[in-house]
Amino acid sequence: MFETTYFKRTSSLVTAFTVCSLGLLSAPSFAADLNGCQSAPILEKFEKFGETGKMPRELGMWLGNPEAQAIEPYQVFDNVDYVGICWVSSWVVKTSDGAVLIDTLYGPFADQLIGKLDKVGVKPEDVKYVLITHGHFDHAGGAYQLKSLLPNARFVMTAEGFAEAKKGAEMSKVSPRAWKMIEPDMVVYNGTKITLGDNVFTAYATPGHTPGTASYEYTVNDGSKSYQAFTVGGLGMNAIRSQEQAEDYIGSVEAILAMVERDEKPLQVHLSAHGFSNNLPENAAKLKTRQEGELHPMVDKEGFEAQLLRLRGIAEDRVEIEKAKKKRL
Repeated sequence: MFETTYFKRTSSLVTAFTVCSLGLLSAPSFAADLNGCQSAPILEKFEKFGETGKMPRELGMWLGNPEAQAIEPYQVFDNVDYVGICWVSSWVVKTSDGAVLIDTLYGPFADQLIGKLDKVGVKPEDVKYVLITHGHFDHAGGAYQLKSLLPNARFVMTAEGFAEAKKGAEMSKVSPRAWKMIEPDMVVYNGTKITLGDNVFTAYATPGHTPGTASYEYTVNDGSKSYQAFTVGGLGMNAIRSQEQAEDYIGSVEAILAMVERDEKPLQVHLSAHGFSNNLPENAAKLKTRQEGELHPMVDKEGFEAQLLRLRGIAEDRVEIEKAKKKRL
């Protein structure tokens, strides 16, 4: 679950993830306190970024450093492996008829995804769908490279998601970190179901982080137990530009809350798009020492619900900020 400190900081982090539209700094070294991919120091750096609007030099160096971002892939659930990097997630869900990849990473990290998939036993031709959460480069930027490397995959987004990714790629042409985006492939809508083998992936339109953000529900297995998992497409409010968009964010949070609170097959697992935001590295470490019979550290219905309630409160504050802006105009 998210640490309480994350939510205390989120109000000052509404601009922090503008890193998604910035060229990242490259450097041969990075801040020592960010070494090891630990959630707390990463959050502290993003807090400073959010408060000042200026990226701390050490954070920019760290984000652009391949060595600092490198993580070996590892199994999270019986049918799920983590193939992302330190600051951005990518998940592969195995089914009885192939695999589904969630988010593409970007740049050199997208190129490395094929090797990571191989390490967890997934061949390129096994990937049948690539579910992309939204159009920011760190989630969609690898689609162009992967399109030719995953011969049997359909690339999935909302129509608005494809549009915002295309716009982001166009704008990046004048930046040091230019990237390309594929043409729209498979467009999904709120409630679209994709069945692959023994799993069903449901897409939900969850506008807020961006207008085209999508989130995905699927089943994860832990021995004889199974749980409904969810990847929220975007938690940050950094890209909100209006009262209406903030209200959309609230509506999306409330829709997810209803799924957490439902009687039948409630959501109990949040496999997040940015692992440091809900202690993924620390929970991954717990997996290594988990004893037989212990609850999986990422099964946390109450924690997921608490996250969403706090985020809703922050978004409600953002609505008031946007209302005040209108009055001043």
